[in-house]
Amino acid sequence: MVKQLFSIHSEQTFIKLALETFGRQVRDNPVYSSFAKALRVDPDNVTDIHKIPFLPVEFFKSHSVSTGEFIPEIVFTSSGTTGMSQSKHPVKDLALYEESFIRGFELFYGPLAGYTILALLPSYLEREGSSLIYMVDELIRRSNNPESGYFLYNHDELYQSLNDLRAKNRKVILIGVTYALLDFAERYTINFPDLIVMETGGMKGKRKEMIRPELHETLCNGFGVDSIHSEYGMTELLSQAYSKGKGIFSCPPWMKMLVRDINDPLTFLGNNRTGGINIIDLANQDSCAFISTQDLGLVYPDGSFEISGRYDNSDIRGCNLLVQ
Repeated sequence: MVKQLFSIHSEQTFIKLALETFGRQVRDNPVYSSFAKALRVDPDNVTDIHKIPFLPVEFFKSHSVSTGEFIPEIVFTSSGTTGMSQSKHPVKDLALYEESFIRGFELFYGPLAGYTILALLPSYLEREGSSLIYMVDELIRRSNNPESGYFLYNHDELYQSLNDLRAKNRKVILIGVTYALLDFAERYTINFPDLIVMETGGMKGKRKEMIRPELHETLCNGFGVDSIHSEYGMTELLSQAYSKGKGIFSCPPWMKMLVRDINDPLTFLGNNRTGGINIIDLANQDSCAFISTQDLGLVYPDGSFEISGRYDNSDIRGCNLLVQ
């Protein structure tokens, strides 16, 4: 299954693997099986991905969501605020996670070896269990570049590093939690047109939320770039989607977004209509590949998608969620 997963080349292949994954997970994942039974879903009658039940993401907070019995190599946890329960994602095989995020990243940005990877992720570095930090650690390692690395609150050092790398004409990606990128851009101005600034994680309760155009304009002005890239990921997923500008995200071939009716969660909407975001992440072979999120958005005919906000009173989690 894993070998097929990363060689998906058509919609038909994706659907075939999704239905096979559903059949196995609804049988071998106790939490998912109970959920499907509560909805009176007969697995034998599911022949369309739109008939698959999507597990609410909140189950990762209250249950151990795993397919089959195993001792996880790692358990990723969400950030959460004080008093808020954390999502937990047990990972059976870290090699699968690594292959997913490396292949996904290089699909959109090309070989890692050509980049200097800089990371401004204080909220994530200051806690344990972050899947994002695990990913960025590996991106930095695989860049095989001594100039790649993390910056915590040492903005002076980051400013100097960016100036040096610009002078050397290096290919640079700066991955940063949104509020930290804003903090930097308000103190420093740099003109680095070829820099890729990739924001992730939102404000984390550190700053007031901003509408996306205002946020991106501020960051574009601060870094001297034409567009701001974004990463869409979360603790409960082993894959990521990326935006190269304007908040329009694209998925790797083993990941797909669907939109459900917010008033009837078992009904799916067509393209260009706003609703709740459901995710199929086939890299989630050992947890649950079918997740219903609290994100609001729409999907375009080419499979790209946009996030427009969150349900009221929903938790603020570590994925890219900017209210338009």
